[in-house]
Amino acid sequence: MMNIQSLAGQWHFRQAGTAEWLPGSVPGGVHTDLIALDKLPDPFVADNEKQVMWVAEQDWEYRLRFTPDAAVAKEDKVFLVCDGLDTLAEVTFNGQNLGNTDNMFRQYRWEVKDLLQAGENELAILFRSPVRYITQEQARRPLRGVTQAIEGNPHIRKAPCQFGWDWGPQLPPIGIWQDIRLEGRSAARLADVHLRQAHEHGSVAVSAALAVERWRDALLKATLRVIAPNGETQEVVETLHDSHATLALAVTNPQLWWPNGYGPQPLYQVEVLLEQGDTMVDHRTFQLGLRTIELRQMPDEWGKSFTFAVNGVPIFAKGSNWIPADSFPTRLTDAFLEQLIRDAAATHQNMLRVWGGGFYEEERFYDLCDRYGILVWQDFIFSCAIYPLNDAAFLENVRVEVEENVRRLRHRASLALWCGNNEMEWGWESWGWAKPAMTAEQMAALQELAASFPPVRLLLEAAANINVLDGWEELKAAYDRFFHELLPTWVAALDPDRAYWPSSPSSDTPFRNVNGQEQGDAHYWDVWHGRKPFTAYRDQYPRFMSEFGFQALPPLATIRTYAAKADWNMTSYIMEHHQRNQAGNGLIIAQMTDNYRMPTDFPSLVYTSLVLQAEGIRYGVEHWRRHCNRVSGTLYWQLNDCWPVASWSSLDYFGRWKALQYAARRFYAPVLLSLYDHDAQIEVHVTNDRREAWSGTVRWTLETVDGEIIGRGEEIVNARQQADTTICTLDFREQVNDGNQRRLVFVCELHHGATLVGTSLATFVPNKHLELADPQIVATVRQEGEQLVIELTAPTLARFVELSLDGADAVFSDNYFDLPARRSRSVTTPLPAGWTLPQVQAALQVRSLYDAFAR
Repeated sequence: MMNIQSLAGQWHFRQAGTAEWLPGSVPGGVHTDLIALDKLPDPFVADNEKQVMWVAEQDWEYRLRFTPDAAVAKEDKVFLVCDGLDTLAEVTFNGQNLGNTDNMFRQYRWEVKDLLQAGENELAILFRSPVRYITQEQARRPLRGVTQAIEGNPHIRKAPCQFGWDWGPQLPPIGIWQDIRLEGRSAARLADVHLRQAHEHGSVAVSAALAVERWRDALLKATLRVIAPNGETQEVVETLHDSHATLALAVTNPQLWWPNGYGPQPLYQVEVLLEQGDTMVDHRTFQLGLRTIELRQMPDEWGKSFTFAVNGVPIFAKGSNWIPADSFPTRLTDAFLEQLIRDAAATHQNMLRVWGGGFYEEERFYDLCDRYGILVWQDFIFSCAIYPLNDAAFLENVRVEVEENVRRLRHRASLALWCGNNEMEWGWESWGWAKPAMTAEQMAALQELAASFPPVRLLLEAAANINVLDGWEELKAAYDRFFHELLPTWVAALDPDRAYWPSSPSSDTPFRNVNGQEQGDAHYWDVWHGRKPFTAYRDQYPRFMSEFGFQALPPLATIRTYAAKADWNMTSYIMEHHQRNQAGNGLIIAQMTDNYRMPTDFPSLVYTSLVLQAEGIRYGVEHWRRHCNRVSGTLYWQLNDCWPVASWSSLDYFGRWKALQYAARRFYAPVLLSLYDHDAQIEVHVTNDRREAWSGTVRWTLETVDGEIIGRGEEIVNARQQADTTICTLDFREQVNDGNQRRLVFVCELHHGATLVGTSLATFVPNKHLELADPQIVATVRQEGEQLVIELTAPTLARFVELSLDGADAVFSDNYFDLPARRSRSVTTPLPAGWTLPQVQAALQVRSLYDAFAR
């Protein structure tokens, strides 16, 4: 009554119009198949990207010859189901055209029972070039997009960033990128299952609204089964009298799901079964966390809040923005994907924003977010461009896309918000999108010329037909209608339990004050694009900061994968090829010279760029967490990379931790020690995200870089729950002067009993002016089971101490930390597989800021 035959595995493919068929993998794509056959150089090395761009400019065919399983073929209905075709495909089954596809985000399904043959069958899929298509459409109807991309990508429902972004290459994949199979069915199938939860006074009821597609007039029964984390099972069974039914049960001793840092993540397994007699007709399985979630927007003294609340508890969202983890998504392994999500959770992150320039992620991504307690801000896939939302066919294509993906994801415990798009409302407000293509005077002059010069007249007529000259207002109106009327209506009907937000950023007042401080969310890019100092972050008080960032080079081990040593220069051709923000390397250097001395060699430059990025983002996050009564979340740009590149990420393409990732573990800690310093005056703050009060001790010293104590103090800490507490305000204007300020630092430590919880250090001059001496760091290593323990001491201050193991990608318990004079620090890391303690001792490398500029 239900049988499935996977069609994944080895297929054959060829460039359209050529004779040779080559072996390929499904799921997969043309680029990865050609790379596997050594017919294409690695696009991520040097400038090989340019050598492989021809691939996306061609048409390609994939073919599978197979024999259908007898159990599948005997069913009443047999469907070919394609979960993801990328993107412009013509699907043929045994010589019969089934249809064409034009959306990589949709599932396509065709009935093929009448086309099946007893022996060998052939499934063929012809993929048309996405580059050629968008180029033709762009010539017909120009649409604005990002300057780093191949022009025209708004015309196609394909991941926008695959055509290029200011951190990504121009490598649009082609192929079968998700599962493909035959489904044999009889009697009926579950066309839709909508799981919902009802929470009241500690009790939880789970319901499943079913839509059933029937092919026989048979008696059917449905079962809703809920399996608790401990294996206990509850179920309810109901006979179906028509095509719709709702089953519900009260969960015994419900265990609530919480975001990372707020409580555990118990997960229930939910099964929905459809049976005819004792025969299974269809079934669905879901992973479910029991919780409530809401977006609170309440009037307050600053405007209106923007606070997520889970199980009635307000959450300070600590996280980052997520982009596709590989330019070729089919080669992303389960293990590496889990590593990325696990590393986000390990740094106390509780939210990832799935950015609208990528794609709706696969089930495994949301499974991991459910398991690790990571809330998901889910953008719909529209970003930084004008889309043809006044085109009826385009709109219908998007409607089906929205319906499928909302239905697919709405049961997720991790799903916090649906957001219409990325930065498009900002574009209409501030980027000149709403300006006419030419002034009235220019148009009048052109029309006067057209009266006497026929070619100009013809050009004007053609331009009018394709809305080049007078279509922007129409496109703005289409945007307004889609994101403020149609899309929220669709979402509300499909997922009434989830908030919708029209754009990021947005004030929820269309086209007005998009990045305002009174309400909504904000993107702040004046520090990066506007070249403002890091101190400018302290001028910003958004209700929710959903984007801000600063770039760094990737670790040197990653640079080695794409740049030869001869290219180790910020302005070399290869280094600039792996920097997709046109002014990026210059912006890094400019900010670097504001804060640090110029590094003496390229490895030191890499190190200093990593420190610069970490310190800049720390500066902003600590400020906003000190104002957590006003600011309800920070999501830095960005967590991860899709290829090896200079970017805003904290984890590079290979998952290597940059200094920012380590800094995030400190500045996102549940109990945060931070300093607000100005004019030799320092406020000591403790921000406590916990749901209970926290007590401890602050100990501070005013000291020289070589450890001479000028002043010291101690304060008892009673930090209120989910609030910031000012512990003390210190005034050192009498102690700090022009003659000693280059040698003085303020060192503050937060203790909980005998445990050091956090350390924060403030200087009275920029780091470049500190009179640092060679810290002569002594590092001793010992082994405790499978852990390495590294003890570090230094007679003078060592800033931003970097630890690494030559030959291993080690993740340390802390890194890029300050080691004040005459103190010791203990850091741990797992022993690399197969390594011995003497190998570790020989491979351990220690660097500090002094080493970056000392000769």
